[in-house]
Amino acid sequence: MLGHVLAENAVLRALEPWQAEEFAAHVDVVRDDLLPWIPFARMVVDVDSARSFLQGYADRQAADGGRIYGIWVDGVLAGGVLFRVFNAEIGVCEVGVWLGAGARGRGLVTMAVRHMVDWAMNVRGMARVEWRCDPENANSRAAAKRLGFTHEATLRSTWIIEGERHDEEIWALVKD
Repeated sequence: MLGHVLAENAVLRALEPWQAEEFAAHVDVVRDDLLPWIPFARMVVDVDSARSFLQGYADRQAADGGRIYGIWVDGVLAGGVLFRVFNAEIGVCEVGVWLGAGARGRGLVTMAVRHMVDWAMNVRGMARVEWRCDPENANSRAAAKRLGFTHEATLRSTWIIEGERHDEEIWALVKD
């Protein structure tokens, strides 16, 4: 199995459409934690919607426009990271993350994102990696800070969850 070891018993590897059943089961387990912050928590509700979501990322990857990876702990899908946006032409991408509560506190997101940023900047030549989050998401903001991202702006009222408007912070790493 191809993957990148993050820590003892934790690996980062591609999350693909053939893993739809595992992904759907994972989202069911972590849904309540994700609902305030992660749009796919509402979209992925069964194996078919999980397969469709993962196929969308497979199509994005084939077009060099995005990628999704899972984080497995002790062989169980515990979370993931993704390039929600990946624009090689202009050298800008956006990284996103999620992690179930049971896998938090081990630095897995930090290690996974560092690996992704290294690949994006040093292999693919990205000049800028963005991190976007709701200002109310303390865990996401703390991860961005820990990774060395700089808070650049807060866009007011930019997205809607369950009819409620939310702000969005933009954090970025820029290749010097």
